[in-house]
Amino acid sequence: MKHLDTIILGAGAAGLFCAGSLLELSGAAARPEVLVIDHARAPGEKIRISGGGRCNFTNLATSRDRFLSGNPRFCASAIAGYRPEDFTALVDRAGIAWHEKTLGQLFCDGSARQIVDLLLERMRGAQLWLGTSVEAIRQVDGLFEVATSRGTVRSKRLVVATGGRSIPKMGATGLGYEIAAQFGLGLVEPRPGLVPLTFAVQDLERLRPLAGLSVLAEVSHGQGRAAARFRDGLLFTHRGLSGPAILQISSFWRPGEDISVDLLPGQDLGQLLRAQRGQGGRVALGTALARHLPARLADAILDELGGAAARLADQRNADLDRLAERVHRWRLRPVGTEGWRTAEVTLGGVDCRALNARDMQARTVPGLYFIGEVVDVTGWLGGYNFQWAWASAHAAARGIAAEAALSP
Repeated sequence: MKHLDTIILGAGAAGLFCAGSLLELSGAAARPEVLVIDHARAPGEKIRISGGGRCNFTNLATSRDRFLSGNPRFCASAIAGYRPEDFTALVDRAGIAWHEKTLGQLFCDGSARQIVDLLLERMRGAQLWLGTSVEAIRQVDGLFEVATSRGTVRSKRLVVATGGRSIPKMGATGLGYEIAAQFGLGLVEPRPGLVPLTFAVQDLERLRPLAGLSVLAEVSHGQGRAAARFRDGLLFTHRGLSGPAILQISSFWRPGEDISVDLLPGQDLGQLLRAQRGQGGRVALGTALARHLPARLADAILDELGGAAARLADQRNADLDRLAERVHRWRLRPVGTEGWRTAEVTLGGVDCRALNARDMQARTVPGLYFIGEVVDVTGWLGGYNFQWAWASAHAAARGIAAEAALSP
């Protein structure tokens, strides 16, 4: 039976990065034996498809308030210990060209495959077992014994980097949650995050004719200090609403709750239409509205309000205010989401209260670590979830390397 220093389950972003960090932090003189196991046939598949194939590998605006968790403070230590600039330095040393898009998002100029290659090169010296299923895990004499389709291996340390349930066609499973439950760790119920929203039949009848139309919108949810608000693209689909603004708000929305959509953010439609009326109100109301919104959307809104044939000159201030209210504060109640099939991430996961924030180690099971998406920490859209993968993996590797250095 093969004995190793550390076994890592999962060859995704967190698992690959953790392996590389372990080798890097331990140094050549005390190079540990590290094994990464994954049932997939290729490593880093979610990396490869991310960012439209260019990988949005981090976000310069990373901070604690960009993450959702049952324990909002938990991620602070890890993200402070490994910043976006640290990962960008790796990218630069690898000679990978990149660019910044809006809101601090960093993308490869070329293929996302470059990030996978970087991670594989960085973990050179570790073993990688792909196409290998995990059949059972148990503790024997203080060691973790992992039975796999390629045989049984043992290690003092086991790092769970198996991800969540999002994008099942990429092979996502609930293995990490099963391991947590086996060792008595609590779970926050997993649910789809960064996912399109779906609507009831009566709402879909209004939305479907607009399928394929994209607009800048501000979508909000909640009130007061708990309110969330995102200004970004909104896409009408045959199933409901999608686009970055909707994906963002989906992580905050719960069944039975409303969302509010401003289809003309940063402007005052009532004031704009009053000005147009004063300049020449003989135009059709639809023509006036189409100066500010796509014509198809303007027509749909006026059909709904019964003003499709109206002239701008005939509209009272109260009428224009009613139209502006519909455009700026369009209230909708989704009935659900498109689910795991299209979810980009998993909300929930291993309860942070069961883990040490400094090194991601289970408080009650020494040597057992959980990193990345399997943990109840979920970032906003825009590179934050990759940064959490790098940061949590680095925190675990740093803790393991420090503990190994102190061991006799």
